[in-house]
Amino acid sequence: MTSTGKLSKDKPAKAEPQPRSVRVVLLALMIAMLLAMLDNMIVGTAMPTIVGELGGLEHLSWVVTAYTLATAASTPIWGKLGDLYGRKGVFLTSIVIFLIGSVLSGMAQNMNELIGFRAIQGLGAGGLMVGVMAIIGDLIPPRERGKYQGMMAGVMALAMIGGPLVGGTITDHLGWRWSFYINIPLGAVALIMITTVLHLEKKDRSKVKVDYLGAGLLTVGITAIVLVTTWGGTQYDWSSAIIMELIALGVVALIGFVVVQTRAPEPIMPLHIFRSRNFTVMSLIGFVTGFVMFGATLFLPLYQQAVQGASATNSGLLLLPMLLAMMVISLIAGRVTTNTGKYKIFPILGGGLMVVGLYLLSTMDTDTSRLTSGIYMAVLGAGMGFLMQITMLVAQNSVEMKDMGVASSSTTLFRTLGSSFGVAIMGALFTSRVQNEMAASAHAAGQGAPALQSAQLDAASLAKLPDAMREAYQHAVAVGTHASFTLGAAIAVIAFAAAWFVKETPLRGAAPKPAATDGAAPAAAATATADGKVSQSA
Repeated sequence: MTSTGKLSKDKPAKAEPQPRSVRVVLLALMIAMLLAMLDNMIVGTAMPTIVGELGGLEHLSWVVTAYTLATAASTPIWGKLGDLYGRKGVFLTSIVIFLIGSVLSGMAQNMNELIGFRAIQGLGAGGLMVGVMAIIGDLIPPRERGKYQGMMAGVMALAMIGGPLVGGTITDHLGWRWSFYINIPLGAVALIMITTVLHLEKKDRSKVKVDYLGAGLLTVGITAIVLVTTWGGTQYDWSSAIIMELIALGVVALIGFVVVQTRAPEPIMPLHIFRSRNFTVMSLIGFVTGFVMFGATLFLPLYQQAVQGASATNSGLLLLPMLLAMMVISLIAGRVTTNTGKYKIFPILGGGLMVVGLYLLSTMDTDTSRLTSGIYMAVLGAGMGFLMQITMLVAQNSVEMKDMGVASSSTTLFRTLGSSFGVAIMGALFTSRVQNEMAASAHAAGQGAPALQSAQLDAASLAKLPDAMREAYQHAVAVGTHASFTLGAAIAVIAFAAAWFVKETPLRGAAPKPAATDGAAPAAAATATADGKVSQSA
């Protein structure tokens, strides 16, 4: 509140941005957000074709891992740089780096080049989501931000549904290189719009000291964690020497990072933000939401293809019940938050519905209809809709304006790490159950190990198998799905329990009171100063 008072003296009511200008800026930000979310969806569809042309199947996982590692490791650094040097310039830089990485990836001549260029692309992607969230946090007071939640949820749904469709179409008609080049026109539009429309307060860079040691330790720690979750149980056994070494390296680096943060003049992730109970709780809920959401979007299409006989394209469309429920509920929650200023009920409802939705999904078997699974997905989607934007909103409202960038990046980082853990742990459990069931079926039929080679078949390939083997595989996938979603439901209980500890503090930028005079207008000043520090010029 102290900073708010100071800002009100420096910048009176003029600081409040015009609604139309905010909408134009938001459109540009949504395009940038779409870039970050759409890329992996499109590239995932193109990967079989890329491997067919470039070779290097043994390095396939690194195309994804390099991007994920660079994104996760750079996320908190981008947030802090925005706080120190100014949001606009840092955000534009991240877009440029992402586009350079996209162009280079499209020009790659072998798998090693592609991996390196994807890492460059990932470095830029780390700043895209953080930049979007931090700029929205600066421009729009938390009380008013609910109006725009539906737009963000819509972009997410568009990326998840449209990504595979766009990726398949581009790969089939233009070639896989255009799955990277397609970022150029989108990125150019975002660059032009943000450069011309977004006007933020400039920062004084003369006294800035970057915490390079903290950034290095955090990068090492995050890299080790992501590698453990990526390699553990797949390329290396969980008890192997390299996994144990990575765990030890990650723990040591993160402990060192915490020590450095207590001494650095400008820490990358100032520990005082965790003194806010709401921020800590929302970080935990964000981690669990990432864990559950990416696990669900990974295993639901697999179940739909293997058990329900959907094509790869249709399995993406069959996620619509979950994604539409998420978008609609997010919009409703945002509107209610804006109109009432109340939000504690939403994390509780979201956590509860997530638990119920995941439990329902865990009951699916080989006889579950698409209608039934669609209803179950809608329940899960509604739970995530209550949580997706509320976690970021409450986290940002829990810190001072000067820490908006690190709050946004920290929340994004926890969600990213949650998704890494979710995909790895649920994936390891799923694979283990499928293999065990297939081995048991093969043993009972006297076929031996070769039946295990049927794992990961699509619907078309599955239809060519003998009836007994196809039924055995479908049963195994159903068992694996049950185990994965049961684990997800157990993890979601953590979010539901944590939600009860949210303290409903007033949102900055409360709706202005009517009949305010030109002279005083204290309520209007409060609204203006919530975004006055970084608001657009009229």
